[in-house]
Amino acid sequence: MTDVVPRQDLRAPAVYVLQTLTVAACYYAGGRLGLLYELQVNGSVVSPIWPPTGIAVASLLILGARVWPGITLGALLVIGHLTSLGPTSLGLLCAHTAAPLCAYWLLRRAGFRTDLGRLRDCLSLVFLGGFAAMLVSSTIATGLLVVSGELPAGSFWSVWLPWWVGDAMGVLLITPTLLVLPRVRSPAHWSRWKEALGLAAVAGVVVPFATQSTGSLLFSVYPLLIWSALRFELPGSMLCALFASVLATKAATQRSGPFAHVSDTQIMVNLHAFNAAAALTALLLSAVITEQHNTRRSVEQACQELAEVLEHLTAGEAVPHGRAQRSEGSGAA
Repeated sequence: MTDVVPRQDLRAPAVYVLQTLTVAACYYAGGRLGLLYELQVNGSVVSPIWPPTGIAVASLLILGARVWPGITLGALLVIGHLTSLGPTSLGLLCAHTAAPLCAYWLLRRAGFRTDLGRLRDCLSLVFLGGFAAMLVSSTIATGLLVVSGELPAGSFWSVWLPWWVGDAMGVLLITPTLLVLPRVRSPAHWSRWKEALGLAAVAGVVVPFATQSTGSLLFSVYPLLIWSALRFELPGSMLCALFASVLATKAATQRSGPFAHVSDTQIMVNLHAFNAAAALTALLLSAVITEQHNTRRSVEQACQELAEVLEHLTAGEAVPHGRAQRSEGSGAA
């Protein structure tokens, strides 16, 4: 027995170091992926979807605030890949670390649950974790660029807005996907597999066509988002929205499809509007459906327990104590 405590004491720091390094590696990998599709705004590189913010927020929600050094290390690696380290880089490092921590604090204060089984959880993720918390990183980062002279003061808002939207979209698309995917279970029936494969096949045809067609066909993606939300709830709808947003971002950065022959401002507005609408449609619609399904299952379970209690009473048998308490609680509710 005396050897167990030292082993556990040694294991805890090792697990923490491994978790921190994993977060840093995932953050850096997400940054490299985000830089594959980037836009130039007044000389600054801006990613329409910045995956590291979503990875950072999800890591904090799953592992806790103690893994924040992994976010800092990952951000340091990404900044070092983009430019030489200096005083401005230190400020950017603080901005990229502070925003996810702010999102984590706001969500915890709001009673956020990582299973995203309630509409209020999805709304909190959108408005607190995404829109509100990412104001920190975009404001600090853009302000530092202006103060350091790397960005003209008159270009503050034109850089601040896409920076904020890119960070927010990372939270709206990546964070819920990482939170729900570990809970996904394979369908029990072959009919569900066939439907999932059919949805994937249709999305694999419709989404590339809509994002590469010169006509304004991006709206054709929304029936797929609704289908995936109705039938596969949050995992299916978020994967569909992420797929559509990535292909739309690729088309925008390559100036192809509906983003060809338009100005930079129109590209940013159209792309951000589509990505935000797709993410909100998938997230909020699936949250409403999941909440309704959970409520229905709770009611069905309460009715089944109440029926079993009535059967015992009718037969003159004693009702099990635990079941009677659950039935009384269901009746009081």
